[in-house]
Amino acid sequence: MNTLLWVLVGLAAYSAGTFFLSQRGLLPKFVQVQGPFTTIHTQRGREFIEWIAQPKRFWRAWTNFGVGTALVIMVGMFAFLLIQGISILQNPPAPSAVNQPENFLVIPGVNDFLPLSVAPEIIFGLLVGLVVHEGGHGILCRVEGIEIESMGVFLLTIIPLGAFVEPDEESERFASRGGRTRMFAAGVTNNFAITIIAFVLLFGPIIGSITVAPGLAVSGAYDESPAATAGIEQGDRITTVAGTPISNESELNNILSERSNREITVKINDGTSAAKRESQTLTVERELIVAGSVGGNPADINVDAEGDPIGVETVNGTAVYTQAGFSNAVGTDRFIELTTTRGTTTIPAGAYLTRVASDGPLAQAGVPSNPGVIVTAIDGQRVVSSNELTAVLDTTQPGEEVMVEAVVSGERKEYSVRLGENPQDGSGFLGVNIFPGTSGLLLTDFGAQSYPAGTYLELLGGEGGPGAIGLSGTIADSPLGAVYVSLVLPLASVVLGIPNFPGFTGAVHNFYAITGPLEPIGSGVFLIANIAFWTAWINLQLGIFNFIPGHPLDGGRILRTSAEAVVSRLPLPASGKRRLVRTITTSVGIIMLLSLLLLVFGPTVLSG
Repeated sequence: MNTLLWVLVGLAAYSAGTFFLSQRGLLPKFVQVQGPFTTIHTQRGREFIEWIAQPKRFWRAWTNFGVGTALVIMVGMFAFLLIQGISILQNPPAPSAVNQPENFLVIPGVNDFLPLSVAPEIIFGLLVGLVVHEGGHGILCRVEGIEIESMGVFLLTIIPLGAFVEPDEESERFASRGGRTRMFAAGVTNNFAITIIAFVLLFGPIIGSITVAPGLAVSGAYDESPAATAGIEQGDRITTVAGTPISNESELNNILSERSNREITVKINDGTSAAKRESQTLTVERELIVAGSVGGNPADINVDAEGDPIGVETVNGTAVYTQAGFSNAVGTDRFIELTTTRGTTTIPAGAYLTRVASDGPLAQAGVPSNPGVIVTAIDGQRVVSSNELTAVLDTTQPGEEVMVEAVVSGERKEYSVRLGENPQDGSGFLGVNIFPGTSGLLLTDFGAQSYPAGTYLELLGGEGGPGAIGLSGTIADSPLGAVYVSLVLPLASVVLGIPNFPGFTGAVHNFYAITGPLEPIGSGVFLIANIAFWTAWINLQLGIFNFIPGHPLDGGRILRTSAEAVVSRLPLPASGKRRLVRTITTSVGIIMLLSLLLLVFGPTVLSG
């Protein structure tokens, strides 16, 4: 039984139980239930809201700004959801991790991108969002002379979904249209303010106090790989290899490629208090394995995560144990006889291209834009792997003309290519995507998987160090771009092509160090960073969602008052004006509801 089904069963059981209690009068009067939804009502706190609402001119100015923002976002949300709905109907996307129904719920452990480890921070951010949202409604009620009937919390079973302020219907009816609009916009305006404050703190003093700890951060090790056998695991930092300090995966690979000896000594720091004082020394016995593969590779090898490791035994009859030994055995041969534990086959040896951009330099030179092209040499310099291809390109300049030798559809060909400019480092650029390893096979004689600690820190506005990707000239350069990138970090595997980032949690602490004025707080900085990150994330989600122009959301109510303002100027009788407003709001609401249903369930239902 999948997670979503368990959730539905739980909702049904809760609904049946609360219905039974309600029918027998066993629920308190301040508790109201409707299916799986529960509301808890109270009248406490009205005096405090009355006091904080005293600077009325300030609150009116603040929410007037919010109304303008609301109208822009509402139009954008309507257009976005409508276009997405039409797109899903015309061309239903294949179901993926992102568009699974459970992943539209902001519930840690149920949503695949929100782990239970950050549940406290998410709940804190949600509670802050609910308080400031409904507090905004309550404040503007009193600013505009609208009485408050009750306040409370809105729950899905026992999970808080929102808070509410229930205005007195009679006094709300007599309030001005502008006053009601400001009251509806106040909650979301406060959510956006909290988002800005949290991001300013996060991008400023908090991230400014976090640096990348020295060494290669390890996210894990391939099963039965040499690293795993030696005891290297998730959360470790590899600080030296063969006596040489390293800071990123590239430096590790360079050292490994230069040494053909089977045994290599490494020092690691596992984050424990003892290891922080003195690193552990391990000996890794290297063994060349196939850790990954791309579909359609010439060796016809598909790596099964559940199967036995695939070992590389010989190249052209020579036993190989390391990547350096593999390259030496390949030599200048373009085609090699490769023997693995899966058998023997003859393949072209080079860097496998998963994509040749149709407008890129390589395609313009005549190389087909289909995947499976294998680059074997640049200007006569032998290229055996993706790392070697990248290293050769790093020495070139944009506009330089090079001779690219490649195997296309099994045939060896040469192309004269004028290089473009690499947007990351300004070196020569072919306009291709390269699969890591050789000939569509990810080969490793070590097996440790790196964690992009520097990249995450840089994406959050910090100094990523030598292990970062470099953001010069990218969307993350601007403040709004940095906010966007931060918001998609929990979905990084889908959007950015790197592992998802849930925050500074668990073993991740070992990959970073605290410096500057916040250093006395120690690891508490990570907790503060997580709170700021998830508070900003949740509040922005709340704000955007509530501005959807559909009842009973704030956007739907603002739509109604805005429609009334426009229709009131038309030369129609009062009954005709009411019908037109009702038609507008109902039509937009139905379109939004159908679009949301298509967005949540469409990929699963329609693609099947």
